[in-house]
Amino acid sequence: MRWLQHRAVGAALALIALALAAGAWYWWQRPPALAGLMAGNGRLEAVDIELATRLAARLQRLHVQEGQRVLAGQLLAELDCAPLQAQRAQTLAQWQQARAAAATALAQVALRTSERAAAIAQVTQRDSELQAARSRLVRSRQLLGLGGVSRQQLDDDRARVGSAEGALAAARAQVAAAAAAIEVARSVATEAQAGVGTAHAALARMDVELRDCSIRAPVAGQVQYLVARPGEMLGVGARVISLLDTSDLGMSFFLPEADAGRVVIGDEARLVLDAHPGQPVPAVVSYVSAVAQFTPKTVETLSERQKLMFRVRARVDPRWVEANRPALKSGMPGMAYVRLRRAQPWPAPLQLRR
Repeated sequence: MRWLQHRAVGAALALIALALAAGAWYWWQRPPALAGLMAGNGRLEAVDIELATRLAARLQRLHVQEGQRVLAGQLLAELDCAPLQAQRAQTLAQWQQARAAAATALAQVALRTSERAAAIAQVTQRDSELQAARSRLVRSRQLLGLGGVSRQQLDDDRARVGSAEGALAAARAQVAAAAAAIEVARSVATEAQAGVGTAHAALARMDVELRDCSIRAPVAGQVQYLVARPGEMLGVGARVISLLDTSDLGMSFFLPEADAGRVVIGDEARLVLDAHPGQPVPAVVSYVSAVAQFTPKTVETLSERQKLMFRVRARVDPRWVEANRPALKSGMPGMAYVRLRRAQPWPAPLQLRR
């Protein structure tokens, strides 16, 4: 029994020693408190972009490997779109056919317009002939009383007037018919032009779908995962590649309400990564949460109010990222510091180094 008591006391002393060692390690490893700064811990984050398909097709070819850096607009993968290419060829033929039909319709409009002009000229000619026939008839009537012409001549002149009037009426009817033919031809031409527009829109849609057969990088970044492999049949919206936008690096950390209330977007910040403790990273506060991340109880004590934490994100200077890209990796843990007073200089450990 006494042996068991000694063993329990020994175990308790060992636990106390372990707790003291853990506390000492924590106080030794934690970042130094810097006056006039707000600090929080977090991890370096990059924007994750999931590249997916917009149409159902077979993955034909991959042009990248996991971990490879890519440029904006670079071709990453290709889908097998042979059926779409055949449809585009058919749509192109329909568009060309519609253009030919529209050209023919416009030519018909021009032909009908020229026929109307000829009919109008014919009306002018027939009207002149009618006026000449009427003048001749008037003279024949005057000469008939004087014996200058015969009755037969007068009848012939009267018949010529009637014939000229009929010819003039026929010419005017031809003008009206030509005008109606122009309207019909214009209607056909309008319909043909609409057909051209419809065929062109279908061709443009096919071009968009064919462009979707090529998956390109929307931004410069790094390939994180290859979700699909060549030969797989992919549905609409299937993920193909997971891409990290390493140009938009930042760290999210939490500050208590008393500190978060004094932080505004645009404040200068410094990040210190565990992997590079002697190289502060310049950053700018790009986000401050408007809602507390920890919901308090209905009745709040002072200690509970101090537990209200707000999320803050500091975005790394893109120029610094470009110059130090190999040293930065998404997921690196570290500390973020924000100055309380913009006028004060950064402490020596947080000043930038070349």
